[in-house]
Amino acid sequence: MTSQSNRRQAIKSSVLTTAGFMAWLSNVSPVLAQRAGEGELVPFIDEPRTPPNRLDWEVLDSWLTPQDQVFSVQHYGVPEFDYDSYRLEVSGMVSKPVSLTLDEIKARPKADVVMTLECSGNGSNPGFRNAVYNSRWTGTPLLPLLEECGIDPQVTEVVFFGKDTKEEVLRPGTKRELKVEVPFGRSLSLKNAMRSDLLLAYERNGEPIEHRNGAPIRLIVPGWYGVANVKWLARIDCRDERYMGRYMGRDYVTVRGEKHGNDVVFVETSVTRINLKSVVARVTRRDTVDGKVPVEAFGVAWDDGTGIAKVEVKIDDGPWQPARLAEEPRAKHGWTFFTVELGKIAPGEHTVVSRAIDVNGRIQPTEEDDEIALKKTYWEAYQQWPRKFTVEV
Repeated sequence: MTSQSNRRQAIKSSVLTTAGFMAWLSNVSPVLAQRAGEGELVPFIDEPRTPPNRLDWEVLDSWLTPQDQVFSVQHYGVPEFDYDSYRLEVSGMVSKPVSLTLDEIKARPKADVVMTLECSGNGSNPGFRNAVYNSRWTGTPLLPLLEECGIDPQVTEVVFFGKDTKEEVLRPGTKRELKVEVPFGRSLSLKNAMRSDLLLAYERNGEPIEHRNGAPIRLIVPGWYGVANVKWLARIDCRDERYMGRYMGRDYVTVRGEKHGNDVVFVETSVTRINLKSVVARVTRRDTVDGKVPVEAFGVAWDDGTGIAKVEVKIDDGPWQPARLAEEPRAKHGWTFFTVELGKIAPGEHTVVSRAIDVNGRIQPTEEDDEIALKKTYWEAYQQWPRKFTVEV
């Protein structure tokens, strides 16, 4: 037996026979559950295996991601502090600043939101294509708190600071070099901060948020990349001037070329809303028929909440085939499962790829499309993701 066959059998034994996998498919459709239960998982090739605390596409078996597959990224380290002394401040240009304990936050009205949270660098290289997960976040809405604090009419931005800090060096190597200890911070326009669906979250999937993921309080901004969802939230500051911290003004900035006639002009934009994206998570096969192998693909699509209209999948240079979107479970800002039967293919190596199309007709681009090909930074890597696999007789 080949090493690929060994791996395929190991994954099949650990995944396709589990109650979790069948439960996931049952949530999608009993018909799909029956069909997939008859299949055998085909592993992808030329891809590194998933490290701990990252989504493992080949064993994706739950609409809400389990904690052991949840990624975490931090730029100033993981801060250590006593939850008993925790306070969340709302300050700046407000008439009634407040300092709330964790118990006071939890005593406020509670709300839930389902959201796919993705690192904006996810998909930037073959070893980093699994920094995304889907969760039901629970907390208290931000909007009523801001309204209670009395925001000054001149406020234009709301800045969110975490408890994680680091010494930053400005203008290094010059006579004006400056070293200063700063907290991690990200800002939203007042309009975006006053959306009704933003949460001060303290639970994920019904359990307390783990410390590495931002406990005790994490900002949740549905439809925005992970960097905007500030962890270990310590202070909310209302201002009438633009905030220009490192992760707003200098980093998490996308540099993209735009064609203007014969010229390409490079424009810098802040990383904000999640882009339209889809991934083929797994391919299954059935017994060979007349020398060919019936295959089926399962995958996931998500966006900023605009709405997924359809997903199409193709094998090699064949035509795009419409996938079936799961009717349930669904949520505006959560990901959507899809499945498609791809017919009978010849034994050997093949490539499968998906593309999502939103309700406005926008199509997930390829690597060759200008918006991806002319992008100079690795943020916002939402291009189509071709994946290779091999089927044997």
